[in-house]
Amino acid sequence: MNALVLDAAQIDSFRCRIYDFYSGHGRDFAWRHTRDPYAVLVSEMMLQQTQTSRVIPKYDAWMARFPDVWSLAQAPRADVLAAWNGLGYNRRAVFLQKACAAVCAEHGGMFPRTRKQLESLPGIGPYTAGAVAAFAFGLPEVFIETNIRSVFIHCFYEDAFISPDSKIPDTVLIPLVEQTLDVHNPREWYYALMDYGADLKKRMVNPSRRSRSYAVQSRFEGSLRQARGAIIRQLSQQGSATLYQISVAEHVDMARLEKAAEKLVSEQLIEQCAGGYCICGQIG
Repeated sequence: MNALVLDAAQIDSFRCRIYDFYSGHGRDFAWRHTRDPYAVLVSEMMLQQTQTSRVIPKYDAWMARFPDVWSLAQAPRADVLAAWNGLGYNRRAVFLQKACAAVCAEHGGMFPRTRKQLESLPGIGPYTAGAVAAFAFGLPEVFIETNIRSVFIHCFYEDAFISPDSKIPDTVLIPLVEQTLDVHNPREWYYALMDYGADLKKRMVNPSRRSRSYAVQSRFEGSLRQARGAIIRQLSQQGSATLYQISVAEHVDMARLEKAAEKLVSEQLIEQCAGGYCICGQIG
């Protein structure tokens, strides 16, 4: 499948369609009122694989607890994970803290501005680096995420036949993102795209299902993710605990807790201690 090449009229029509929707239906979030790269990074890490409605209260509480890059970099790991509790995928919190520690140690607390430098920070991938560059620094970086993906599939491939074994790859969509990018105001343009994509998912079957990148998230109840969350939550609250104590408190079976604990130890999120297990110490 080859990428489409749009003419000037098609680009103008597409931009008008997106901006017209945004002018009347754009969403308002606290992180959209700042250009602080730290605050932008916090929001982007929280929004990965997490619904916006769950992020809103967590973001506000996080920024009150860790208002700047220094406060997060120097915070005890247990405090960081406790503040993250409820968002899932706890490694994101660890990556966020490590990235902030690197900013403090290597850049004097000032976030680097280029995408390449942002990607060099621990746990920061191409999308997150591009988003921080665009939303914090207004740079016209090209990136794609689930809502943006939905917009381009819906608007440019709605009628295309896509077999189950041949779905649309990002390599076809990214050139469209680049061609239509509002280089003079990438920040608002990406907000508009994301809001249009979020609205599409409310009105129809998610267009991203036709994407090669689409994946159905596994059920949480009874999963290893649930057991991981239970361990982190109890250790953040109690300081230390045995797996049996966690099992009783969280109503999670021991077999899953044992597997989850083994994985968390290998990821250096928790460690064995006199009281059973505890959160690993401060970043070294």
